[in-house]
Amino acid sequence: MQLVAFLIVFPLVVAGLLLIARSDWPRNVIVGISAVVIAVASVVLTVQYINEGWVGFDLASPALDYLGSAIGVAIGCVIIAFGVKYKNTAAIVLAIVQIIGDVAFEFGFAHQAHVEVGLYVDALTLIMALIIGIIGSGICVYALGYMIDFQKHLDEHGEAEGLTELQRRDRRPTFFALMFLFLSAMFVIVFSNNMSWMFCGWEITTVCSFLLIGYTRTEEAIRNAFRQIIMNMIGGIAVLVALYLAVINLGTLSLVEFIAAGVAYPALAAVAVGALALAGLTKSAQMPFHTWLLGAMVAPTPTSALLHSSTMVKAGVFLLIKLSPLFLVCTVPANMVILVGGITFMLCSFMAVSQSNAKRVLAYSTIANLGLIVACAGVGTPEAVWAAILLVVFHAAAKSLLFLCVGTAEHHIGSRDIEDMDLLFERMPRLARLMMLGIMCMFIAPFGMLIAKWATLVSFVQNGQLLLVLLLAFGSAATFMFWGKWLGKLSGIAGQPENVERTVHTSEWISQILMAAIAVVACVALPFMSHLLVEPYLIDTFGELGRDIALDNLWISSILAVFVIVVLFAGLGGSKAKRGSVYLSGVGVDSDERVYRNSLSGETVASSRNMYLESIFGESRVRPIGEAVCAVIIVVALVASGVIIPPVL
Repeated sequence: MQLVAFLIVFPLVVAGLLLIARSDWPRNVIVGISAVVIAVASVVLTVQYINEGWVGFDLASPALDYLGSAIGVAIGCVIIAFGVKYKNTAAIVLAIVQIIGDVAFEFGFAHQAHVEVGLYVDALTLIMALIIGIIGSGICVYALGYMIDFQKHLDEHGEAEGLTELQRRDRRPTFFALMFLFLSAMFVIVFSNNMSWMFCGWEITTVCSFLLIGYTRTEEAIRNAFRQIIMNMIGGIAVLVALYLAVINLGTLSLVEFIAAGVAYPALAAVAVGALALAGLTKSAQMPFHTWLLGAMVAPTPTSALLHSSTMVKAGVFLLIKLSPLFLVCTVPANMVILVGGITFMLCSFMAVSQSNAKRVLAYSTIANLGLIVACAGVGTPEAVWAAILLVVFHAAAKSLLFLCVGTAEHHIGSRDIEDMDLLFERMPRLARLMMLGIMCMFIAPFGMLIAKWATLVSFVQNGQLLLVLLLAFGSAATFMFWGKWLGKLSGIAGQPENVERTVHTSEWISQILMAAIAVVACVALPFMSHLLVEPYLIDTFGELGRDIALDNLWISSILAVFVIVVLFAGLGGSKAKRGSVYLSGVGVDSDERVYRNSLSGETVASSRNMYLESIFGESRVRPIGEAVCAVIIVVALVASGVIIPPVL
């Protein structure tokens, strides 16, 4: 109990300290020490409760209930203030609706359902705590060096780029405070058994994302920040509706009791499950809500990494995985989640093929992989949930590594475009290897992401989900294409350009090496992780059905992963390979510049470019189809839930 409370409260204290730390030295010390403390605490918590099953903590406090409601109202007022300032009517209206709904619920319904067990720990919570505590805090450390370069660029070039004095102002104390507040809110979400407390954490992550995305206060940043807040407030209102229905229909606000009662009486829970599923879809950026996560790319890279890997979107899939037993009995919400997740996976994988902006590729890849996790949660069987949890783990580790690498590369080569990453293996050899490791973890054997995808395929086949099998097949083919293109760019070696990674900040290297180590450990220790954390959760959730998963060959993938990693990093930092003369059916002229004399006696620079197939997979072609289809599916499913199964019986 003490460790759980510590992980919630400690980041709040750190956030307060960072607001008053105005210079680099105290900020570096506070962030560095705090990150280590949070990471260690999350590991100790995991060791303490591993194989314990579900453990609840008696914590019922009307004062905390009222505090959560007050926080919700305060968040609504903040959104209204920004909405008035930037003349965004939609945000104002949604905030007013949420404030009214929150106050009415607190004083009219919340205290009809007393929750004795306010906080809890289970194996899935422990996995999420590790992701938040280690990866999330590691991203905060990375931000120390990155934000120095970011602010330096604003100071030196901001005025020339047309930025106002307000937009160039150093707001790093607020930035780091929001990062740690984000971590605290995520711990609230994953540890809360009281659904009203979970809702409070849910809304805090929403407003933190809004402020972080709009950090630079440029017109583009403000526009994308409001897109995020509007879409996620729709999800927040959906959670509020589910809380009303949970009290009215089932008489509980305990998440554990809600799931148990819903499994026993699906007709009473179906509409609430549909509302929670809608909230999960918005938070995990599924179509048609995916554009808010794409817009988040305008924020500094640590924000992108935090939203995409360890927080925010993981809150959405965490909730959907928790609801997976209900999806087995509530078919209408389940079909909505399955179809939206499957379609999002395939179409966003297609659109990633057409992108050359590395952060945009990572964004579409994130949305696609979240779609696969969502579809697994919707299927709801132990096999599908096993795959979903492993996908969450490997995606968090690999994607955080890739975002941090792209941020560092952008600051040192002046571009985030994949086509500008020629010879990165020579220009930034260590960074290129780390980036290649992240890419390989995402899509090739023997790394864990592909193992989890194979388990996903098996679970779809076993449950007769033919449509999902087809969506997975086509989406995975596109995945192979866009990752393969990027990997090819990184691995090309020619010439001897200047090594520019000597100026990378130590904090960036520490974080990137940490993420790489996490990805490697997750791949190598896959059998242990499955046995100690994932399988106990399945047994705790599904009973004897959770024992029937065959996992005999996981050791083979671990051994092969070790071999590939050793080969990749062998000779790291060693002597340069000998360079041959550039010769492409002509005569080499300048090997350093990759110039050769062609067959027409002219000089040509040797170069390579990937195909992006924009006429086939471009956003303007694919996105409208996906948004329209998924919007129709969601509307039909929500209407069907209310019409076929009345909300109050």
